[in-house]
Amino acid sequence: MSRLRETIAGIAAVDPAVGAETQRLLDEKTKPRRSLGRLEDLACRFAAIRGTPVPPMPEKALVVMAADHGVVSRGVSAYPQEVTAQMLANFASGGAGVNVLARQAGARVIVVDMGVIAAPSHLPAVLARRIGPGTKDFTAGPAMSRDEAEAALEVGIALAAELARDGITLLGIGEMGIGNTTAASALTACLTGASVREVTGRGTGIDAATLARKVAIVEEALAVNRLAPPGSADPLDVLARLGGFEVAGLAGVVLGAAAARVPVLVDGFIAAAAALVATRLAPRAEDYLIASHLSVEAGHAHLLRALGLVPLLDLELRLGEGTGSALAMGLVDAALRILHEMASFAEAGVADSGA
Repeated sequence: MSRLRETIAGIAAVDPAVGAETQRLLDEKTKPRRSLGRLEDLACRFAAIRGTPVPPMPEKALVVMAADHGVVSRGVSAYPQEVTAQMLANFASGGAGVNVLARQAGARVIVVDMGVIAAPSHLPAVLARRIGPGTKDFTAGPAMSRDEAEAALEVGIALAAELARDGITLLGIGEMGIGNTTAASALTACLTGASVREVTGRGTGIDAATLARKVAIVEEALAVNRLAPPGSADPLDVLARLGGFEVAGLAGVVLGAAAARVPVLVDGFIAAAAALVATRLAPRAEDYLIASHLSVEAGHAHLLRALGLVPLLDLELRLGEGTGSALAMGLVDAALRILHEMASFAEAGVADSGA
């Protein structure tokens, strides 16, 4: 059995009884029942995933995967392709937005080169897990082979398993790749059945004419690759035809984290597309996901609906990189601190109405 199949088979169902016990403990705190709303839901979800009603405060990491996309040659981005490699160096030196927010959250940042064309060779802080020098232009055929897609998934699986062994109990996922909103739009349209126009946005800030071209290019890719309708398509085939190496790698991180009972904070549009691929491969993985925020990118809301997730934040973000995941880590900390540190009615000598 391949590592991918073994991992999928090893994802256990989350026990709702654990979350219910966490809610009972929260109901004993010195507050009206459910008065902390979705913060209580977050504590319960985290506890159920970890399998214990009062889990320890999390050890946190953000996985940022980078790769290039052949479709960039069709003029879908406001930025040139070399920016992917330049940003890889920025991540490695700690100067990107996600680095700043990760430091605030107390999270490690793991940067992975999954297939950057002009990959810098002098960055020891970057994990080289290259599947190839970027994907092919998916308007001319599949972006990658099925074997490449599976290899990228297994990179993510292995990394998540390694981080879990190292004591990480909360993972965030983020990405970098010029052109990857085009790939995410294609994946979203294919997997949700939404129209290309509904799920294709401005990405790096393209103008109206470029957006119209981007929509046409995504439609062309779907026509060329002749994919099955939503619900009947093989998710691995969809990933290979329309995805990116970093998207596949992040889907693998989701699968590996779920198998290790580690919650995953999903960032924006591209990360959510990766998460949807993971849940189509392994439906139980959905229970291990937490949506960090709602992006302004057009297709993100469609993905969150397909995943059955309600975002924690709505700050009109569209940077990617894992920035939303980093911000949401503070909310996870807050939810668990309430569980750990807030006095109960009995401890504080406060009368409980029992309502």
